[in-house]
Amino acid sequence: MGHALITAGTSGLGRKVIEEFLRAGHCVTTTYCKNYEKAKKVQEDLGAYSHHLHIVQTDVTKKSELKKLVDAGIAKFGGIDYLINNAGPFVFDRKKLMDYTEDEWYEMVEGNLSAVFYLLRLTIPHMRQQKFGRIVNYGFQGANSASGWPYRAAFAAAKSGLASLTKTLAFEEAENQITSNMISPGNIVGDMKEASIEESRKTFDSKTPIGRSGTGEDIARTIMYLCEENSDMITGSVFEVTGGLDVIHRYR
Repeated sequence: MGHALITAGTSGLGRKVIEEFLRAGHCVTTTYCKNYEKAKKVQEDLGAYSHHLHIVQTDVTKKSELKKLVDAGIAKFGGIDYLINNAGPFVFDRKKLMDYTEDEWYEMVEGNLSAVFYLLRLTIPHMRQQKFGRIVNYGFQGANSASGWPYRAAFAAAKSGLASLTKTLAFEEAENQITSNMISPGNIVGDMKEASIEESRKTFDSKTPIGRSGTGEDIARTIMYLCEENSDMITGSVFEVTGGLDVIHRYR
């Protein structure tokens, strides 16, 4: 089967994604930044797939570490077929743009936009050579139209830029049978990031129109569909997986 590079797959929304790729028979190279204990537990929990799972410590805001990550993945499993850009720093404190520090701005732009650029440069040559590739980036609800997101200015600016990059790449690489799409998760928080759909249906969520919280499995299922060989007609698209919730304006 193929080889998937999935950033930040040992926790949060990336956890279910690496599980789905492994269960589908693919090899997976994934990353963690600081939480070694969590990464170690994932390796243990997925012990049945130990020969197909490679975890590398990586800070996605550092270009040199991204180069080492791709080199390590290729050395382990060969060329990369699927690039899932799940990692992305986020400032959880709600504050206006003028209250952001320069370091916070840099982290948002480097981690959410520039890191994807560097990884594309490192992986697309392999995809071109084999005439196949699937790229999935993460956005936010409204990224497709560059919506303003109060108190999330730096993150929204980087992700809106990534939405444009996603579409441009789709046009430029279509001739090489490489697709490029974006998935925008809804308000998936806490344990729900690593939960299954079945688990979410046990508790009614009055804030989400469909009546249950979104989960990591919802995101993973969508990504797996976009990565299928026969999904080649789907490229340059942004998919919002929100359960009907207006994420940006829910506080108003």
